[in-house]
Amino acid sequence: MNAPRSKRAEINGWVVLDKPVGVTSTHAVARLKRVFNAKKAGHAGTLDPLASGVLPVAFGEATKTVPFVQDGEKAYRFTIQWGIETDSDDADGQIVGRSEARPETAAILAALPHFTGTILQTPPAFSAIKIAGERAYDIARDGEMPDLQPRPVTIHELALVAIGADEATFEARCGKGTYVRAIARDLGRMLGCLGHVSALRRTRVGPFGESEAVPLAQIEDASVPDAMRRVEAGLLELPQIVVDRDSAARLRRGQAVLLRGRDAPGDGVAYACCGGVVVAVGAVERGELVPGRVFNLPF
Repeated sequence: MNAPRSKRAEINGWVVLDKPVGVTSTHAVARLKRVFNAKKAGHAGTLDPLASGVLPVAFGEATKTVPFVQDGEKAYRFTIQWGIETDSDDADGQIVGRSEARPETAAILAALPHFTGTILQTPPAFSAIKIAGERAYDIARDGEMPDLQPRPVTIHELALVAIGADEATFEARCGKGTYVRAIARDLGRMLGCLGHVSALRRTRVGPFGESEAVPLAQIEDASVPDAMRRVEAGLLELPQIVVDRDSAARLRRGQAVLLRGRDAPGDGVAYACCGGVVVAVGAVERGELVPGRVFNLPF
């Protein structure tokens, strides 16, 4: 007996979701998938349930651009609660250490340069990193301490924006793989007062910013009819190449095309469009665009 054909629609594009606190990234994607009745959807970078903010969700052909969004710069606004360290480095974890000490503003500012540039950072025990095929958070939930090694991450900027008696709020711009929870843990230890993230909001992922993020409730209520953005929205940080139909056909067959003209980009990653429709993304090498991913979208 043949399996019943899916009644879901071929939806292609991006939704910049403002994920609320208390919802997992996977659940948020599932809810949007139901709203748009879409066959295929995925997100570009997990947000913890306790975090809110920018969660870019790709549909259909746009899922091919997810790696380029994930490789982009991220920005966060977060609050560190001093005096308590938890096993998850956030407010959801079990308390593993306490301190009565509280840092002075001058001490915080003096410590921040140690957390900018390319640094070595040990990921939180409750993270999605795989160890021998098993997620670190699954190991930690079983009561064991996962063997996580420090790894290089890049933090472009870390700024103190507000300070209270028992907490401080920061803004950070960082590269792929950086854990804000680990910044809170390590900063608390360096200042001798311990700390954990009590509030976290992501304000940017690659080309997608907080100002364009749409709350989940508004999308589900259909009060934002134009929430869906074009597929190439995930590629806007890359150079664009405009090609004719013949070149577009070659690219879709997986064949390289020769780039002509003074506006041709140098070696690196770029995407090609024809008639305003994205055709392919790939590597520019020695004056040619070599397609890595091609898109099946009508002109």
